[in-house]
Amino acid sequence: MKVLSLLPLVYLSTVLASFIPEGQVVLGDVADVLPPIREVVGELPHLVESKLKATSEKVHKWIDGKTFVQEHGLTCELIQHPHFSDYRLRITEPTLCDPSVKQYSGYLDITDDKHLFFWFFEARTSPEDAPLMMWLNGGPGCSSSTGLLFELGPCRIDDNGANTTTNPYSWNTHANMIFLDQPVNVGFSYAEDGSTVNTSPVAGKDVYAFMELFLTRFPEYSKQPFHLAAESYGGTYAPNIANVIYNENKKVPLTSNAANQLVKINLASVILGNGMTDNYIQMASIPEYLCEGPYPIYDDPDGPQCQALRSKVPTCQRLVKACYDYNSRFTCVPAALYCNSQLYAPIQQSGLNPYDARRNCDPQEDGPLCYKQLGWVETWMNDPEVKAALGVNPQLNFESCNMAVNQAFTLQGDSMHNTPLLLPEMINDGVRLLVYAGNADMMCNYIGNERWLEVLETKFLDEFTSAPTEQWVTMHSGKAAGTVRSAGGGGSGAGNVTFVTVHEAGHMVPYDQPEAALDMITRWIMDIPLTLDLKYDDAHAPFGGI
Repeated sequence: MKVLSLLPLVYLSTVLASFIPEGQVVLGDVADVLPPIREVVGELPHLVESKLKATSEKVHKWIDGKTFVQEHGLTCELIQHPHFSDYRLRITEPTLCDPSVKQYSGYLDITDDKHLFFWFFEARTSPEDAPLMMWLNGGPGCSSSTGLLFELGPCRIDDNGANTTTNPYSWNTHANMIFLDQPVNVGFSYAEDGSTVNTSPVAGKDVYAFMELFLTRFPEYSKQPFHLAAESYGGTYAPNIANVIYNENKKVPLTSNAANQLVKINLASVILGNGMTDNYIQMASIPEYLCEGPYPIYDDPDGPQCQALRSKVPTCQRLVKACYDYNSRFTCVPAALYCNSQLYAPIQQSGLNPYDARRNCDPQEDGPLCYKQLGWVETWMNDPEVKAALGVNPQLNFESCNMAVNQAFTLQGDSMHNTPLLLPEMINDGVRLLVYAGNADMMCNYIGNERWLEVLETKFLDEFTSAPTEQWVTMHSGKAAGTVRSAGGGGSGAGNVTFVTVHEAGHMVPYDQPEAALDMITRWIMDIPLTLDLKYDDAHAPFGGI
């Protein structure tokens, strides 16, 4: 049976079916009859909508100046900002997952129609001094709650979705963590008017607005370094979001004590895990990985299957280059359709887990994306008590991955744009870049991820290309976890441009190697070289213990 995967991870049959989703045709037919309906009904829909909103929201201004709103039986704090008149933030305080740390969840409301869900966990260790980190899953269309509950959050999904258990290797051990469902219609995020976002640059503007409102409400985090971490298609999301933050920061006055002033977000680094960032290079690496990598799917690297696969690369690269050069839907969509269908097809037909070449995949047993735990996440998130605690509309249905969002991005050719171009200016200006990849991932393999860094034109390029590959040993267990190449940092830090290969890990590194992932991310945010041989001692544990 064919295994389904997202784009990098995309349903190929869906993508190849049409440039225009069937739903758009149906909506187009409906649109033709809307004008006469409006003439008859007049303003009735608006009156009904206003009445519904009036009954679902009651705003109260409290003595301390805070504003609160009641929605779905829950009272939420309301945050607004004069620079973002179309945005507001609704916040509640759940005690799920890890009651030992302070939590906030809620929504970024965009106008009256679009709503982005977030869940924040304070650091387990010295939260007042810990950096702030945002985690984004990819897809496009996959909820960051899957990363929270399946990979690196304070708790892990368990018992077929009936419970969660504490994750001792959570990334909030030393970082204040935000998990954001974006773009709209992902996870618990939704649009009342049926609209969607289908490009990463537009999505980046909404994330920037969220950060400004969040830091306005929680100024204690605004002085701390901010790290933007993303996985998979997040290799496209995160550089776009970082680019918006970096450029908007230039507009913020260096010193200002004025109330309601914009916050300069202290963007410290961009972190990409098994990301899809440079398709010109990464697509070309697929034949090498499948035929000559550590977990080849073909016995003969010079056999007919491998030769046929390599023959697809020139056409794919020609189409991707046209997208890079002309940057339009008309050049980028053909690149997405051809490269994904021709180069990913052998992976999907192999019977293996596309995200972990070491494992077989039975969709009936493991689910369409080869991890049954994703179904468990959906079960838990759709529990009425969980929804109520998080401040979520009880009528919303949580999906780990929304394929309508996935298709919308694919049909814009979003993944094929020259994303690396967004990075050099900010890196040269001090924003650090960490790229890591599990060596068993077939979808966004480590070979391609390392190669695009080898041509990323920053002031660290020469140093990076000549940097040796060194062993990385985890502090806690002393295990050889992978290898590191790094440039910048003067030998005393984790580097300005750093690439990490994580051994015995697939697409979701924190799931496969939780201890190693926490060791890596802790060293990175504390700017400690991964090659430094640290010994764990209970009495004198580095980082305050892991």
